[in-house]
Amino acid sequence: MNYDLLIKGGYVVLHNGVYQVDIGIKNGKIACIAERIEDSAKEIVNASGQYVMPGMIDTHVHISEPGRTEWEGFETGSKALAAGGTTSYVEMPLNALPATTSKEALNLKLEAAKYQNYVDYAFYGGLVPNNLEKLKELDDAGVLAFKCFISNCGSDVPGDFTNVDDYTLYKGMQKLAELDQLLCIHAENPVITDKLAEEMVKEGRTTAMDYVDSRPIFTEVEAVGRALLFAKETGCKLHLVHISTSEAVQAILQARKEGVDVTVESCTHYFALTAEDVAEIGPRAKCQPPLRKAKDQAKLWDELMDGNIDWLTSDHSPCTEDLKEGNIFEAWGGISGAQNNVDIMFDLAVKQRSLPIERFVELIATTPAKRFNLPRKGEISVSKDADIILVDPNRSYIVNREDLYYKNQHSAYEGMKIDCRVTKTILRGNIVYDLDKGIVGDPKGQLITKK
Repeated sequence: MNYDLLIKGGYVVLHNGVYQVDIGIKNGKIACIAERIEDSAKEIVNASGQYVMPGMIDTHVHISEPGRTEWEGFETGSKALAAGGTTSYVEMPLNALPATTSKEALNLKLEAAKYQNYVDYAFYGGLVPNNLEKLKELDDAGVLAFKCFISNCGSDVPGDFTNVDDYTLYKGMQKLAELDQLLCIHAENPVITDKLAEEMVKEGRTTAMDYVDSRPIFTEVEAVGRALLFAKETGCKLHLVHISTSEAVQAILQARKEGVDVTVESCTHYFALTAEDVAEIGPRAKCQPPLRKAKDQAKLWDELMDGNIDWLTSDHSPCTEDLKEGNIFEAWGGISGAQNNVDIMFDLAVKQRSLPIERFVELIATTPAKRFNLPRKGEISVSKDADIILVDPNRSYIVNREDLYYKNQHSAYEGMKIDCRVTKTILRGNIVYDLDKGIVGDPKGQLITKK
């Protein structure tokens, strides 16, 4: 066979182990996996000394186009994802304007995304007060899942996203259960966190650690518990996003034992940084839920290593640099992190803590592909999409802002030394990122919709 692309000599991560085999790619699909492929190919990639694994599927990305494109657009955001080893992403219904809470708003986003994405992409629909009757039209339009907030969000700007009240959450879950849709929830008790923040600012307590203390662990656990209770009552499939604490993970595991269909993600920043780091980094490291203290992060690491966290995401939440100014309570809450997910977590989890590399692949690709019903994605296997990345475990680098593809080149990871690196990203058989060449070719990302 004459292949379009051959990947030779690498350590290929399959579902049952790591093998030094070759991969033949034809028409965007993995056509052959063999110990040695001698057939010809239009292009050959020498992967000697590197791990070859499926590209990351990042199910938690905020692109602010349309409406806030000065924060991030599809072009810059997808370039950063490609450079970081992500080959597919699911874009959140906020922070674009208008938020994706109706078919009309979704159509605006679909139009804006055309011909700009360097990786494959899909969209969430939003659950907010007063859009219960619009959930079916969003489902019919192909959104992969829905998102809501049990936490304050949005702004006074018309069309911005808003958090749910308990009635909307309950009725929304009922409707989404009927549609067999997945609901993803940001869970923090907004009444308590808002009042604690108000008290601290009034008292002049505006340090980084004061911000962390204004969103204590129990406020995440309480909101998670409420979401789990509603899911048990309604039968809605549930996914808890960016969980930051062991206590919340344990509550989720208990609900799963009781029959709730629930999964859980956490994010790179909760493992790479601690609350103690925020004092030095400043508002670039502000996020919700906040980074946790080192003693609590250690417990979250135990949950990851014990297999209790289903997958990892970036929660890439960019903004203009001026919104990161002022004290930490006033600054925009969100970390720009899409470009460094795979590298950081491979270093921290696989190299430093000996997480099996097969489990790492499950965390970044295989499990989210299954949960979001992406049968062609998430695994190196014959007939799957040839979405593949190469990771050099022996190449170190320091995160510098001038190397970031974000529209606004700031990140909480600036200055961090990472002891591995994504060297190539391949999307359906096309090299879209090369460490030496940068972004390669024109945007080839395709829209993924609910099957």
